[in-house]
Amino acid sequence: GFGSQHPPTRYNMAALSMTSAKVQIPKGKLGCNVRGLSRKSAVAPKASVARNTVASAVSGDVPDMGKRNVMNLLLVGAIGLPATSLVGGYAYFFVPPSAGGGGAGQAAKDANGNEIKKTAWLKTHLPGDHTLSQGLKGDATYIIVKPDGSVADYGLNAVCTHLGCVVPWNAAENKFKCPCHGSQYNDEGKVIRGPAPLSLALAHLSISDNDVITFSPWTETDFRTGLAPWWKQ
Repeated sequence: GFGSQHPPTRYNMAALSMTSAKVQIPKGKLGCNVRGLSRKSAVAPKASVARNTVASAVSGDVPDMGKRNVMNLLLVGAIGLPATSLVGGYAYFFVPPSAGGGGAGQAAKDANGNEIKKTAWLKTHLPGDHTLSQGLKGDATYIIVKPDGSVADYGLNAVCTHLGCVVPWNAAENKFKCPCHGSQYNDEGKVIRGPAPLSLALAHLSISDNDVITFSPWTETDFRTGLAPWWKQ
């Protein structure tokens, strides 16, 4: 239900190649619904993901985060959007998870697997920027640049709390909008529109002595809701 306190599903996504072009079929060649086909081709989830989604919908519940495999999807710009709605050369990146676990601090990494240094990051990321990195346990995690030009002291796990899609940042509307089922989150990751029942999970963000952006687990009260962190349950 909308008030459920169960976490979302983390999918184990292997290297995936996707094209951002619509399927083009000459008129009269196939007696199928071309419009429906092009829509389906924009997301193209794996069969295992589809099965998990159906199972979750039937049960009316969201599977336990602890049972989910690590997702190492990194995204630039948008996830799962139709080709006609993409502006610029958005791409998908898949980076192997780090050897370390999520119990202690872990360096944020970019799409090439390189550690992210704050000074260099801020040279190319302006105030208001929300960009994905590889975070704790390999999860896609947003690094946020605050209006004053500094890096926020928290990161946002990009996995939608509804059924596990990776949620893109919509800079034009200053919020996160899930393309799968329409859930929305504000610029701090707090859920503002369902069907997602919960806000995006938090991670602490700090800067190491050698200027590396580092994530660590968030175990205390969620500052957005005043509640205990659901992702620790």
